[in-house]
Amino acid sequence: MTKLTPVAFAAALSLHLPAAWAQAQGTVTLPTVTVNASADASAQGLSAPYPGGQVARGGRAGILGTKDNMETPFSITSFTNELIQDRQARSVGEVLQNDPFVNVARGFGNFQESYFIRGFILNSDDVAYNGLYSLLPRQYIATELFERVEVLHGASAFLTGATPGGGGLGGGINLLPKRAPNEALSRVTVGAGTGGWGSASADVARRFGPDASTGVRVNAGYRNGGTGVDDENASTSVASVGLDWRSRNVRLSGDIGFQDNRLKRTRTNVTPVGVAFIPEAPGAQTNFAQPWTYSNEKDVFGTLRGEWDITPDVTAWGAWGMRRSEEANSLANFDLTDAATGAGRTSRFDNTREDAVDTGEIGVRGKLRTGSVGHEWVLAAATFDLEKKAAYAWDFFNTQATNLYHPVFSPLPAFTSSAFTGGVLAAPGVTGRTKLTSYAIGDTLSLAGDSVLLTVGARHQNLHISNFDYNTGALLPPDYDQSRTSPVAGVVWKASKQLSAYANYIEGLTQGDTAPLQASNRGQSLAPFVSKQKEVGLKYDGGRLGGAIALFSTTRPRSLIDAGGVFTAGGKDRHQGVELSAFGEATRGLRVLGGITWLDAEQLETGDPATNGKRVIGVPQAQGSLGVEWDVPGLKGLALDARVVGGGSRYADAANTLKVAGYSRLDAGVRYLTEVQGKLLTLRARVDNVADRNYWTSTGGFPGAGYLVVGAPRTFNLSASVDF
Repeated sequence: MTKLTPVAFAAALSLHLPAAWAQAQGTVTLPTVTVNASADASAQGLSAPYPGGQVARGGRAGILGTKDNMETPFSITSFTNELIQDRQARSVGEVLQNDPFVNVARGFGNFQESYFIRGFILNSDDVAYNGLYSLLPRQYIATELFERVEVLHGASAFLTGATPGGGGLGGGINLLPKRAPNEALSRVTVGAGTGGWGSASADVARRFGPDASTGVRVNAGYRNGGTGVDDENASTSVASVGLDWRSRNVRLSGDIGFQDNRLKRTRTNVTPVGVAFIPEAPGAQTNFAQPWTYSNEKDVFGTLRGEWDITPDVTAWGAWGMRRSEEANSLANFDLTDAATGAGRTSRFDNTREDAVDTGEIGVRGKLRTGSVGHEWVLAAATFDLEKKAAYAWDFFNTQATNLYHPVFSPLPAFTSSAFTGGVLAAPGVTGRTKLTSYAIGDTLSLAGDSVLLTVGARHQNLHISNFDYNTGALLPPDYDQSRTSPVAGVVWKASKQLSAYANYIEGLTQGDTAPLQASNRGQSLAPFVSKQKEVGLKYDGGRLGGAIALFSTTRPRSLIDAGGVFTAGGKDRHQGVELSAFGEATRGLRVLGGITWLDAEQLETGDPATNGKRVIGVPQAQGSLGVEWDVPGLKGLALDARVVGGGSRYADAANTLKVAGYSRLDAGVRYLTEVQGKLLTLRARVDNVADRNYWTSTGGFPGAGYLVVGAPRTFNLSASVDF
């Protein structure tokens, strides 16, 4: 199938829409598919969708399991597959445009999706899959294979353990795989859009055996073509098989997935170098990427998970996951050297990487009562092992002149003798190993007639991180091997069926910094950095409309060289703010999803008057999103939606001399559901960035770096799904 076939197919369906309306005869009875199968081989299963179907009533709170939002002292948002489809979200980042507390950014020197949560960065390396870290593609995660995208707002060392990449201090993301629903499913979707891209995907599921105890779900998808940015091209292939089996007291599931993502001439980050101000963003369609650049990533990943009900009140579980991946890139990131004219430079940077990840978790949880006090206790242990192979060649001094607004394109430059190199690009060697182990214990006590829920616990974690010379393979000092115990305390007061108040203290955990060459103790590693979060909030559930407000303060240690030349832990970043959200059905046929956050992220006690008290790079003081979806009266099956996404100004440097303007963007869509010859047909059309605004969508995404990313231009997307 060529890339134009889905386009032609979608066009044909749109031409036959009047016939579909005629066959509908004004009355449409749409079939309902109810998914009751577990997504994670747990007795708890998926949290039920909230009215409106865009988010769920709860989500997975790490080792505590799936929890209703009204009964957990943490803030969790679980976006449903229905929302993913209706917003035509092709990546996790596009799903999170619907989360007012998340700002989607990009990795350092590559095209990796990264996510600011409460002002702290989380890279896609540290996204969890079915509860286990770093199993998914580390650059870009397509959405075709997932049932839910869950976001935990806040620190999570006790709940999920420290992330292998060192992020996640402000929150975590967990993706749940698809499972076979109770009813047979056979769905084909085709799509097309701006830039000439086309797509086709299939989603097939069946249940077999006595009591439909065995489920199989197969997903496959392909998309290829332009992006709306001049001469930019992206191609993505995905496939997965999900199996599950259940008996009276045992539940098993397994998943295997594949993704091949290839980018050509993708627009790069822009790094300000020696400029006095940040200029306006270039035209949203302008592509300043060099024509020879590319980025390829191929991943195979999978999980196994099982549960055994030892007694009616005690359940043991185990999980294992793996990822094997290969990456190859030829990049030319843009250094902006003249803000007035847009002049800049690029240099060639090639790299290859291979990852091998193995990770697992075991645990047991149960319920009991001691007098009038109920207990939900849990014991768990986890392990993580990453072996990284990498090689690079960077011709830093061999630059090519170009311009942000009027790009100058150069032929592929050969590497010069002054290029920095490490390893062999065609056969990268081992350059790093990360080993994490942890043990956790926790209990949720039910008090005062179960109206008060008190959660206490702790996780002891060991971080062992080794780095090796690119060329010799020799172990480089320091060999980081440190441990820390992370406590948690949280309380929920269920004031009524509609209102819960909560508070928590929970920590985040990352590897401590290593002393640089100019320090007298160069090479020495600091103890693990511990972020400390305090949060209070209210949650409201009106039956069809819900909302929440949270006030939080999180501190993260910094490092500095003191007056005696010693590298030590000193100072901190303090992120404190307010989050306000709403979701559900405001009235029948009118759904809302969105909110706003006010965030004060400051650098404190830095030891440098130029940065002390200044805002953290890339974090706006206000950001948010608001989506509204409306069922058009008198036209059953027709719905319109609109979404506003925006953020305030940010800074691209620690001294706050480079201010980046804020932005806002309007997106809109339409969906029509009907029945044609007994088959459910869903047509969707969408326009993102309706006004075609030019803006900087994010700043930073790596500690201390203030690079800029240009927002996407106005794009049109059309899709058609048929359930056979």
